[in-house]
Amino acid sequence: MTIRVELSRGGPSLSPIVAGAWRMAAWGWSVQERLRWIEQCIELGVTSFDHADIYGNYSVEGLFGEALALRPSLRQDIQLISKVGIKLVSARRPGHRVHRYDTSAEHIRWTVDNSLRELRAEQLELLLIHRPDALMDADEVAGAFESLRAAGKVRHFGVSNFTPAQFDLLHDRFPLATHQIELHPLRREPLSDGTLDQLQRLRIRPMIWSPLAGGALFTGDDDASRRVQLALNGIAQRRGVEPATIAYAWLLRLPSRPVPVAGSRRIDALREAVAALRLQLDADDWTEIWEAATGHEVP
Repeated sequence: MTIRVELSRGGPSLSPIVAGAWRMAAWGWSVQERLRWIEQCIELGVTSFDHADIYGNYSVEGLFGEALALRPSLRQDIQLISKVGIKLVSARRPGHRVHRYDTSAEHIRWTVDNSLRELRAEQLELLLIHRPDALMDADEVAGAFESLRAAGKVRHFGVSNFTPAQFDLLHDRFPLATHQIELHPLRREPLSDGTLDQLQRLRIRPMIWSPLAGGALFTGDDDASRRVQLALNGIAQRRGVEPATIAYAWLLRLPSRPVPVAGSRRIDALREAVAALRLQLDADDWTEIWEAATGHEVP
């Protein structure tokens, strides 16, 4: 049975683990292999797929859409997420002179239209502003969101990597459905900078990118990484699961009820993430990992 979770009141319903496709261009897969990956994700109950226009130097959405076109009926079973607002200097975008952010209404609308063409879809379940833009006009962004929703191109909207104040500014103009942030034992700032407190107050579930610190939770050789590895391994042995499952469970234990984005080509890695949905860490285990990361006991 497929499980969905609602990110906010009246917001999008996504799978509790989201598949991140950002590395797909580097996998070097055939279109049939890409389709099989999508199918295997769905079989695991991972039905939501996270994209951005810039991923793979503007190529990943097209690679995903090409695979999906082999079996169009899958579209009704999945939820598509994309991000907008970063301009890369790229041969694929000859008009981009400098690497910068762009949250103008024109760029948001153009990018959505292009993403839909690349994904071979008629609608995105969720669109996020990828990075905070110092030149962002909140009223202009809200107007772009309204027009995209009215046109049926995007159902829900959110942001990524914003500060609480930046989130408040745009949320004041247009109801945001989620905030995608980086969070793991080696990056704990959202636990104390007001980000998660704000989302819990608003009853908005965050999405978490890089939940395994890009693999540093298991391969990092600095002191903090080594301490976290020992803690994760010890708890995993006691609970009879993989260390990655414990790392995901550490996030899922938070009362803001995060939705992690698991970006891996390995289906076994996605299984380890899904396994965390059936496991709840107690406060002692959670704190043991926190203390390992910080190198000291709670104050």
